[in-house]
Amino acid sequence: MGNMEYNFMKNTFLALILVFLTVFFACNNQHYAPKPRGFFKINYPKKEYRTFQSACAYQFDYPVYGTMLPDNGKNTKPCWFNLDFKQFNGQINVTYFPISSIKEYESMVEDARKLAMKHTVKADEINQVLINYPDKKVYGIYYEIEGNTASSVQFFLTDSTKHYFRGALYFNERPAYDSIAPVIKFIKKDIDKMIATFKWKN
Repeated sequence: MGNMEYNFMKNTFLALILVFLTVFFACNNQHYAPKPRGFFKINYPKKEYRTFQSACAYQFDYPVYGTMLPDNGKNTKPCWFNLDFKQFNGQINVTYFPISSIKEYESMVEDARKLAMKHTVKADEINQVLINYPDKKVYGIYYEIEGNTASSVQFFLTDSTKHYFRGALYFNERPAYDSIAPVIKFIKKDIDKMIATFKWKN
């Protein structure tokens, strides 16, 4: 065997050993673990409120870090607003309708139920809570919707004779309940305040 053949076989043997060791250690490395998915840290503002004053038939307190903007949608009506939370990329859509008959009132209540229940397909759970402030003639239902749905909270308020008011919380992004759950929890307290301080003007 010549030196050239000997060196060739030697180099081939060493290369095979190197490949074997590389594969062996790669397959037996038990210390690697993928990093868990992280989310941006959110700095929550201090809870402070102001009263929403307008020519509309209602008033309530809302957080100072939210902005009440007129709804400029295609089919908007008077006294429709969006309580905008720019910091959280979300908003509460506010609509109001005067009631002219018991049939119209019943239809609005049923529409509120349908709008909440249409999220049933993607919702993990939908909880309903009755709202009852007889001293202020404020009644309604609060729908808490859990899961990857477009809206997490919906509610309506009425005096059952003249006024109907509805609110719905939406975020301007693809629903991902796990990532926005802390923000929803934070804003729910604002919605609770909004409902607790709600009054009809006439």
